[in-house]
Amino acid sequence: MSKSVAARGPTLVGMLLSVVAGVALIGGPTPSVAHHSFAAEFDAAKPLDLKGVVTKFRLVNPHSWLYFDVTDKNGNVTNWGVEAGTPNLLANKGLRKEDLAVGAEVRITGYLARNGGNFGYAVTITLSDGRSFQTGTSQDNSPVVSAR
Repeated sequence: MSKSVAARGPTLVGMLLSVVAGVALIGGPTPSVAHHSFAAEFDAAKPLDLKGVVTKFRLVNPHSWLYFDVTDKNGNVTNWGVEAGTPNLLANKGLRKEDLAVGAEVRITGYLARNGGNFGYAVTITLSDGRSFQTGTSQDNSPVVSAR
């Protein structure tokens, strides 16, 4: 009288496949959780203080980005981009996406990017109604002392 396969319990092949799957899950490749440092991207010795008009606001992880047009004294317009905190951090501080709608006037204080481009790290965003928000977590205790 023969027993069915189901009644025999786990087979050697089945157990071997389970062990291989477990090892693959534990020891297999995992996504990297890399994060750049403030000092690698931005220069704490080069503060920025800019006023402009919002052109785009990307509320995304791991860092939000605000883009805005700055007009110099000669009327030349330059688009700038600044990195800010995570969407959750900004929401916890009371900053909403609607606050940074296209056309909104803003003042940004922070630090210039090391790459020499029109990019930086936002420490504070001040809206035209006077509300001001701390927008990042790096170098936030360092004073921004010069205007550009």
